[in-house]
Amino acid sequence: MDIYGDYEKTLQAVADSLQEKIHTYCNTHLEATGEKLYEHLSWRIKTPESMLDKCRREGYPIEPRSALKLVHDAIGIRIVCLFIDDIHKNIEEIKKLPGIRVYREKDYISAAKPNGYRSYHLILELEDETPDIDGNSPGTYFAEVQLRTIAMDTWAALEHELKYKKDIRHPELISEELKRCADELAACDVSLQTLRELIRN
Repeated sequence: MDIYGDYEKTLQAVADSLQEKIHTYCNTHLEATGEKLYEHLSWRIKTPESMLDKCRREGYPIEPRSALKLVHDAIGIRIVCLFIDDIHKNIEEIKKLPGIRVYREKDYISAAKPNGYRSYHLILELEDETPDIDGNSPGTYFAEVQLRTIAMDTWAALEHELKYKKDIRHPELISEELKRCADELAACDVSLQTLRELIRN
């Protein structure tokens, strides 16, 4: 079955609208200050296969409503920034956008996960003129936004790659080294932020 029902094109349109709003405030800030708020932005719609797997893992019914209302990351956006302060500025700007409500947020920068993972996650509830699967008009759809520095993004990419490797030798040693690298990169992020503030002042 198609886990998204008739809503896959709607999700694409909602994701396009959200990233366009983000690009707009970034361009406005760039014109006003000469500084970019992020280095790059990427997005995806979770593949139907991945969504089916997630619904099964979470014990949700295998039906479109689970994918659209119970799972909240059908739309995923990643914003990668140079500096930690830029992450917080992006969060401020996102919270001001019309038709958007923060459903949930998790700060893994101030409080990293035990393995060293750092990022800021926002689950957004987005209004769209297309009625949703519950018949609400305007409809509401969910998106997850992850905000990271380049250092955090590089570490997460490496950790993700290793997580799905099979038959890794010395996994405990690798986990310890990953945690050490995460802490060192976090210290570099703080140092770079301090240098930026010294340069500005």
